[in-house]
Amino acid sequence: MEYRVLGKTDLNVSVVGVGTWQFGGEWGLNFKQLEVDRILTKAQELGINFIDTAECYGDHLSENFIGDYISRHNREDWIIATKFGHHFQRNFERTRHWSADEVLKQLDASLKSLKTDYIDLYQAHSPGDDEFDNDQLWTMLDKQVQAGKIRHLGLSLKTNDNIFQTAKASDLNIRAIQVVYNRLDRVPEEKVFPSAQEQHLGVLARVPLASGYLSGKYKPGASFTANDVRSRHNEEETAKLLKQVEEIQKTEVPEGVPMASWALAWCLKNSAVTTVIPGCKTPEQVALNAKAAELL
Repeated sequence: MEYRVLGKTDLNVSVVGVGTWQFGGEWGLNFKQLEVDRILTKAQELGINFIDTAECYGDHLSENFIGDYISRHNREDWIIATKFGHHFQRNFERTRHWSADEVLKQLDASLKSLKTDYIDLYQAHSPGDDEFDNDQLWTMLDKQVQAGKIRHLGLSLKTNDNIFQTAKASDLNIRAIQVVYNRLDRVPEEKVFPSAQEQHLGVLARVPLASGYLSGKYKPGASFTANDVRSRHNEEETAKLLKQVEEIQKTEVPEGVPMASWALAWCLKNSAVTTVIPGCKTPEQVALNAKAAELL
């Protein structure tokens, strides 16, 4: 495994992390604690130290799984990022909560779920510009940093070209941004990455496997169960993307290299990107993801 310092923070993160939206039950599988334990144990064996989660992956469900595991292992071995701004109602349905008071309650709920007294990276979760532009919110969050509940603040962008929020990051003591970036979606290269580099922000590339399409497992015409978020994607667009993936696999992926590992390494070769946070459903997928570090 390789490690990079996350922007202006003191966090030395593995270049491959563990994304955990799937633990909330919206990717076609309802997880049990034992399955999460196996995934995180395999991640640690491979040198992965970074976990990204959110308050609304289930109603703090993903955080609870992670917290249960962390409580039985060494908290100091892990760098944990979570998010705020939403409340899970049911699968694929959230309400939005952005006042300073509401976010403070979310923070305390996340700390309780994660069974920890501090969060390494606390990220605004896909805010609209009006939700983001809130002095009371950022003043409250700065106080939580000073109190030690949060080590560093982050921002998970809703859209890949939101230069308004990216450009204001440093003014708000935000030290890392999270953005969708993969071989099929290179929009952040145009505006967001140059701004991030200019500000020396850490960059977390989410959806680096393009919702699993860049794993090479799916062919045009693939279908997904109703409890899988991909069943809500536009079928025509999905088929188009999967045809593109077939072409990339033929022309860009070296023979003998797993496409998933290649796709993650492709993201990491951009100098703006600090770490990738792919999801995974099994320890075997964790191992495949970790192989990306060998391709750098």
